[in-house]
Amino acid sequence: MLIRRGIPHRADAPVALTIGNFDGVHLGHQAMLARLRQAAAARGLPSCVMTFEPHPREFFAPDQAPTRLTNLREKFDLLAGFGVDRVQLVRFNFDFARIAAEEFVTRILVQGLAARWLLVGDDFRFGARRAGDFAMLEREGPRQGFEVAAMESVVRDGLRVSSTAVRDALAAGNMEGAARLLGRPYSISGRVVGGEKLGKRLGFPTANIQLKHNRPPVKGIFVVEVHGHGEEALPGVASLGVRPTIRAGGRPTLEVHIFGFSQSIYGAHLRVDFLHKLRDEEKYPDLESLRRQIARDVENGMAYFNRKDTEARRNA
Repeated sequence: MLIRRGIPHRADAPVALTIGNFDGVHLGHQAMLARLRQAAAARGLPSCVMTFEPHPREFFAPDQAPTRLTNLREKFDLLAGFGVDRVQLVRFNFDFARIAAEEFVTRILVQGLAARWLLVGDDFRFGARRAGDFAMLEREGPRQGFEVAAMESVVRDGLRVSSTAVRDALAAGNMEGAARLLGRPYSISGRVVGGEKLGKRLGFPTANIQLKHNRPPVKGIFVVEVHGHGEEALPGVASLGVRPTIRAGGRPTLEVHIFGFSQSIYGAHLRVDFLHKLRDEEKYPDLESLRRQIARDVENGMAYFNRKDTEARRNA
């Protein structure tokens, strides 16, 4: 997948285009990408996604912006996995926010990207003060040489699939519900970095995964699978939180204990899939109390995988 930054003065080739933040790349996004690929193939065009960094809501109101479901690398990996040919990454700033809707169409869509087919959500707005909408694109498309299509919402279990719905499920600790909206388990990817080795001293060594953001959408203790070391997923339990027993006012930290694993994997890039929430994070009076609770978490995590194996054999 080709990744380009900014908008060129003039495009080198026409594209089939869609626009959005694509945070989480959930089932609604996936349906949009499938339709984009289909239209691109029918017209002999590369499929292109225009997305933004930072998220516009992070730019305008960083304290009120929603937590991210995916960092930039995770988003790129997901888009590539769903067959996108090109990503046009646009820096969202005051200059971009001030572009009038008419100029957005002519300078961005027509000149800069050479869009020949454009897919947007039915509630898509663009340009300064969000003045542009789907009706405007329908009017301008025939004049400017591009087709326009609207994507309807995707509904799963009676709920409109959206990044907000995924965040709500994660905040409630409903990892299974979030997975149904995402079409896969919620995950966090990052490099294994050095830590304080407290887990090892307590008898439960952990891999510390570097977080790209200080506001992850989940917190607590989870049953997880780890991908990126070998071909098989590695089962374990993970703690994602501020570790109140260790220190007050700590930063969010993701620590993963992989069952029966003792290899050194510093520097490895891993993906942690969150399968089930065991409990909320708690503060314990001493390290021995914490150690006993970790032992119970490991036992409960192993029981979770044993139940899954039993169900899989029963359904085979």
